Amino acid sequence: PGHPPIPPLTRSLPPMSPSSSGKADMKLFWACFIALVATSFIFGVRANTIGELQDSFNLSEQQKGSINGAGMWPFAISIIFFSLVIDYIGYKTVAFFAIACHAVSLALTLRASGYQDFYWSTLLVAVANGTVESFINPVVATVFNKEKAKWLNILHAGWPAGLALGALFCGLLPETKLFFGEVWQFRFALCFIPVIIYALLILPCAFPVNERVAAGVSYREMLREVGAVGFFILTALTAPALAQMMNQEASWTTVFVIAAVVAVLAGLYTRSAGNWLFLVVLITIGPLATTELGTDGWMPELLKLSGPQDLPSFATWIFVYVSAIMTVLRFYAGPIVHRFSPVGLLGVSASIAIIGLMLLSHATGWTILAAATVYALGKTFLWSTTLGLTSEQFPKGGALTLNGVSAVGVLFLGVASAVACGPWADKVAPLQFLPAVLNVFGLMVCIGGVTAAVSAAGVRGAGVTTVTRPANRSASAAAAPRRWLPASGCAPTKRQRRLRRRRSQAATIEPFVLPASVRSVPGRAAASILSSRPGIAATPA
Repeated sequence: PGHPPIPPLTRSLPPMSPSSSGKADMKLFWACFIALVATSFIFGVRANTIGELQDSFNLSEQQKGSINGAGMWPFAISIIFFSLVIDYIGYKTVAFFAIACHAVSLALTLRASGYQDFYWSTLLVAVANGTVESFINPVVATVFNKEKAKWLNILHAGWPAGLALGALFCGLLPETKLFFGEVWQFRFALCFIPVIIYALLILPCAFPVNERVAAGVSYREMLREVGAVGFFILTALTAPALAQMMNQEASWTTVFVIAAVVAVLAGLYTRSAGNWLFLVVLITIGPLATTELGTDGWMPELLKLSGPQDLPSFATWIFVYVSAIMTVLRFYAGPIVHRFSPVGLLGVSASIAIIGLMLLSHATGWTILAAATVYALGKTFLWSTTLGLTSEQFPKGGALTLNGVSAVGVLFLGVASAVACGPWADKVAPLQFLPAVLNVFGLMVCIGGVTAAVSAAGVRGAGVTTVTRPANRSASAAAAPRRWLPASGCAPTKRQRRLRRRRSQAATIEPFVLPASVRSVPGRAAASILSSRPGIAATPA
């Protein structure tokens, strides 16, 4: 009484789409899903056609590694760039750019006449793929903001689905040219089909405002999540990629100096070294990406050396089999994620993947099928669950933290793995041991990172984290620090359960309002009146 009412906020925020999305939301989700299918379809076709390309263009193993690298690191550069500007230029603009890049790159691929032509067309495909990744991940995380890990896993079922379809076409039509001059030209012409489908699905869709923007979190706060150390890691991996694009070899001294300068500038602007748990995830994602994508790129050619000789397409069918397992499991990721929690699922999956890779490196003949099954079970949830964990735990980082994890993983793979594998493969005779030697080491590092993430998540809480900002908050509430609260439906930590108990107990206490006659009684008189009420202990003034 006596105080004027506080006016509500004048700026209203756009409504956030609920997890129980309607028809329009699901149309957007399936458009994003098919866009990812298109990117992996191209990847699967290239992985299963690299042998024909080697024969047609007389490629060395090192050139094959360079092509695999060109299919990876431009992906990361484009995803970093668009993550920084996507909230300004709009998600639909980025989607149109991806469609254009896919169409142009495939047209250039069909006209390729040598190593350089195919190298540059592959590079442009990677730019398109990174552009797709830069908008689909934050869109799905925003639309399904209370079940991020589940729906990001379902979204990324599109990756193995596209791989399986691409490999399936290559296996069913091994010698088909149609009206093209070469088999590889016919295969890459098939890639236009998923690109056209996702373009038609994207056109009528309306994209939501990103969760970070809707919550009013500033651009600088987003950068603070990455911080100086995070930008050092990003720059240290991006600089060699740019040098590689210009056919130059950058010395590590130069790379580290450039990365240090960028880190200092980022630190001065953000005044933050970065969220330390996010930095742990950045370190973990490198070997994790090598485990999944690096092996996918080399497996079809490697398995030809140790598979049954009476089945020439055995490697292709193993590729399809592994991808089919991943697709089915990711579609049913919801109960699995809730059973283990994202962090626990990462630890279990990494352990199984190590066993699968060790078995796969020594398997021959039909025993490869059993080893590939274990490997598929292990690697299914690594990438997509890491994205879900990042989106849940670092919502202030918006598109940058979510896509930055993908960028670091692919940069690590493209610069450190794909290009390193090529020269090694030229010198090593038993190529079937190559993925195991590289990836078992990488997964051991991954286990160390996951262990650190488990301890960190125990402090912070491994539950789903969302940001809420009602449009009718009062000005005093708007001035208060923003709270990032765990959403319902997740497994709370001990600290969260304790806080909930205290709040529920406080809510059951009936508020006591002093009568008007008591408010004017000073000192000990008021204290004696209050002490006569049951449950009220008053201290004399």
